[in-house]
Amino acid sequence: MITIESLEKSYGTLKVLKGIDLKIADSTVVTIVGASGAGKSTLLHLIGTLDKPDAGRVLIDDTDLYQLSDTDLAAYRNRNIGFVFQFHHLLPEFTAVENVALPAMIAGKSKAEALKHAAELLDYLKLSDRLSHKPSQLSGGEQQRVAVARALVNYPKLILADEPSGNLDTENARKLHQLFFDLRDQFGQTFVVVTHNTELAQMADQTITMKDGKIEFFPN
Repeated sequence: MITIESLEKSYGTLKVLKGIDLKIADSTVVTIVGASGAGKSTLLHLIGTLDKPDAGRVLIDDTDLYQLSDTDLAAYRNRNIGFVFQFHHLLPEFTAVENVALPAMIAGKSKAEALKHAAELLDYLKLSDRLSHKPSQLSGGEQQRVAVARALVNYPKLILADEPSGNLDTENARKLHQLFFDLRDQFGQTFVVVTHNTELAQMADQTITMKDGKIEFFPN
């Protein structure tokens, strides 16, 4: 599903990615591990088109992402890529269901349709009794599940997660990790997850180990 070729990225004089070549299969959960500063989050951001590489290519289902115009790239990202971060970034003035519905409305769905689908997703994630709650009224685990629902609302092919369980206790982290595998099995989505959580890395279909801006190990 994802093909990465000769990917390089620097910030000033600091070379963060030093020629990454990688293929990730469809409908898999892949974790990226390594020490802080290895380039994990930078790689994830380039796959997700949140930043642009200095050299190299990122292809998703044969679409060469960085050959698209900025407008087309933004539209592609909204339709095909979902993001889950360590900090959930929910909008405090909106309810759970409104937060989830926002990307669907941005994609052109009517408010009624977006809210209906958002409510269905929150029900699937066992949050049907929290639809009208604002983020401040939710636990950390509940807020992160709302963020996962928001990432899923446009039926993206790919979910990118950066330390998604970093702020969760052990029990809620395990529930979130299992959710990724349940979603992969039910909807066939691909998950690429940057993590320091060894338990999640051991559960993954494949684990990429990065060191000093390069792929140190990636099992076939």
